[in-house]
Amino acid sequence: MSTLSIKRISASSKPALGIRDSPEFAKLVDISRCIGCKGCEVACKEWNELKVEPTVNFGSFQSHEDLSADTWLLMRFKEVDINGNLAWLIKKDACLHCEEPPCLEACPAPGAIVQYMNGIVDFDQDKCIGCKYCISACPFDIPRFSDDTHTVHKCNMCIDRVESGLEPACVKTCPTQAILWGSKEDMLTLAEQKVERLERRGFEHAALYNPAGVGGTHMMYVLPHGDRLADYDLPANPTAAPSPLAGLLALRRVGAWLFGFSLIGTVLHYLRFGPKAEPTVPEAPSTVREPAPTVKADPDTETVEPTE
Repeated sequence: MSTLSIKRISASSKPALGIRDSPEFAKLVDISRCIGCKGCEVACKEWNELKVEPTVNFGSFQSHEDLSADTWLLMRFKEVDINGNLAWLIKKDACLHCEEPPCLEACPAPGAIVQYMNGIVDFDQDKCIGCKYCISACPFDIPRFSDDTHTVHKCNMCIDRVESGLEPACVKTCPTQAILWGSKEDMLTLAEQKVERLERRGFEHAALYNPAGVGGTHMMYVLPHGDRLADYDLPANPTAAPSPLAGLLALRRVGAWLFGFSLIGTVLHYLRFGPKAEPTVPEAPSTVREPAPTVKADPDTETVEPTE
């Protein structure tokens, strides 16, 4: 069990009284420096002891077609034409650890999703009920359901390493320093410098991806082509309450209020009228049955006459 201070837990209306005992961390992915080696994928699998999944050639440089309950990090590759030139857009696909996590907001299981003061959002499979609401809520399509455990899994930012003062495994293994780790403030400052450097190199649409709709994220991207978010498979305006789930969240809140009002009404009714008395059932009158008359036979006439 982690000893890090908790900021928020799922299915709780009250924020945890956590104390920031460490910096607010962030991971910065500079896509312009990524060489597509997939070393981060291997490191993630090894450190988290995730199952090896069979792979096939499906016409891409990717190792897997999609994320899964046993693949928390996937390097995605997409070839696009930009002004007549072939460009290879790469994205390190994994949980972005939102500051306002939609998955946590949607989760109905107490403690199944935890947000720590340092920014990491983690899933507790022992408390997960497998409802998949977190999957529907995530605007980045990250959590994955396991048919084996019937629970949901995703990147936990190597929380055990972070708790021990180490960087995540993917950061440790990156040979080109395309993945950097530090305080959120430092990573934002560094990202601004990288964007300016890319602009000087001719990438006029270079940008930092740190969407405000989810309060910012703790895995941010420096994008050489910030005007092509769709090609990076990144939503332009993700929100903490995606429209497909907004109605469900509102209904859940209304249900909670109605349940509370019903309890208050029950208590007030009891205080005013008291407990409901059991109805009395009148006893049925007792009946005494007359004894049946006896008969005797007349030996001469062989008739039977009743006797008084």
